[in-house]
Amino acid sequence: MNRRLAVAAATGLTAALALTACSSSAGTGDQAKPAAGPVKLTFWSWTPNMDKVAAIWNQAHPDIQVSVQKQASGDDLVTKTITAAKAGNAPDLVQAEYQALPTLVSNDVLADIAKQAGPAKGQFATGVWQQVSLGSDAVYAIPEDTAPLALYYRQDLFQQYGLKVPTTWAEFADAARQLKQKEPSKALTTFSSNDSGLFAGLAQQAGAKWWTTSGDTWKVGINDAATKKVADFWGGLVKEGAIDNQPMYTPAWSKALNDGSQIAWVSAVWAPGVFTSSAPDTKGKWAMAALPQWTTGETVTGSWGGSATGVTTGAQKAGHADAAAQFATWLNTDPAAVAALVKEAGIYPAATSAQTGGALATAPEFFSNQADFYTKAAEIAKGTAPAAWGPNVNVAYSTFKDAFGKAAQAKSDFSAALTAMQDATVADLKKNGFKTEG
Repeated sequence: MNRRLAVAAATGLTAALALTACSSSAGTGDQAKPAAGPVKLTFWSWTPNMDKVAAIWNQAHPDIQVSVQKQASGDDLVTKTITAAKAGNAPDLVQAEYQALPTLVSNDVLADIAKQAGPAKGQFATGVWQQVSLGSDAVYAIPEDTAPLALYYRQDLFQQYGLKVPTTWAEFADAARQLKQKEPSKALTTFSSNDSGLFAGLAQQAGAKWWTTSGDTWKVGINDAATKKVADFWGGLVKEGAIDNQPMYTPAWSKALNDGSQIAWVSAVWAPGVFTSSAPDTKGKWAMAALPQWTTGETVTGSWGGSATGVTTGAQKAGHADAAAQFATWLNTDPAAVAALVKEAGIYPAATSAQTGGALATAPEFFSNQADFYTKAAEIAKGTAPAAWGPNVNVAYSTFKDAFGKAAQAKSDFSAALTAMQDATVADLKKNGFKTEG
C-alpha cells in the first residue's frame, strides 16, 4: 500500500469506515443487467493452486466460468488492483488481506455484496466478519483464511526445566525469568521488530483499535492503553534480558529453534509449515496451547495474517456482481470448496465449520504428537478479536520496524517507539488530506 493509495482515498467525500455513503458500491443502482449467456469472471489471487479449486466450480457451473490469474500478494496487488479499477479493467474478484480492505473500499474498488452474501455471516467468527464489514452493515468480501495466534512450546524442554505452560501473560513472564535463571544460554522466546503483523495481533488481543472513525474523521489510537500495555510488557522483558531481542526468520533464529536455544514461539496457526523448514530436527517435540491472557479465564486471541475474497465495483457495473458473489461465497463456505483450499493451497479456512474434521481431521505431520491440533486451533479461533484497520497501514508498519527495531536492539523504552508509530501515522493521514483526531 503505497502513499499514493492514501492520496487517492483522501479525494473522496469522507474517510470514514462507513464508506458505503461515498462509494458506487453502496447499492445496486450502478449494476448493469446481467449479461446474456455464460458469465466469464476473472479472479486475481496469490493462493497456490487456486485454479484447481476454481476448476471444481467451473465443472458444476457451466453458466458462470471463473478464470484465475495468479498475482503477487501484499502491497503490489493492492496497487495493481486500484490502478486497474481506475482504468476500467479491474478483475471481477480479488483476494485481499484484511488490512487492505479499507484502502480498496475507499478507492471504490470493492462492491458492497451484503444483499448477495450477507447470509454467510453466521459461518464465521464475529471478529473475522467485522473485518470484512468494516464495522458497518455492508459486506465488502467473504473471509477466506484466518490466522489466530497461539503459543507454541517445546514440551520436552518445558518438562526438563520444570516450566508451567503459561495461561496468562504474567505467567509467561515468570516462565521467561525462570528459564534464564536455570539456563542462561536459552531464551523462552524473542521479540522481533521485523514482524509488525504479530505485534498488531497481540494488540488486538489486548483490545486495541488502531483506526476508528466518527463521521468524516479518522481517529488513530495506536498508542492507546491496550497497545501501550503490550509494548511495555514486551519492552520490559527485553530490557531485563528475560527474552531475546533478535528478529525472526533469520538463519540465527531458525538455528535457535532447531537446537533448543529458543523454546517457545508466539505464532499463528500456520506455524507448522515454518517449523518444518526452520526446525526440522524438533519434529514431534512442540505443542500448541492457547495464547496467554491478560485476564485469567478469558479466551481471546489476535490474528497474524489472513485474507478474503472481494467482488469489485467493475463486476457490479458489468452486471456480474451476483455471479461473482455466488462464487466468492461458494469458495469460502462450501464444504467441497473449502476442503480443496485446505488440500491444494494449505490454508486454514475462516469458515468455522471447516476448521475441524474433513481435510483438517489429522494433525500436521510436524505435530503428530498432538492429535487434537486442529480441534484446539478451532477452539482458539472462536475467540478471535476484531481488528480495526485504516488507509495507511503501510506507514504504521514501516514505522514499527524502524522505531521498535532501534528500541529492541538498544533495550530502551518501547513506549517512545509506540509514540513514534502513532505520530507518523497521524502525520501521514493529515499530509494526505484526511481529517484526523488523535
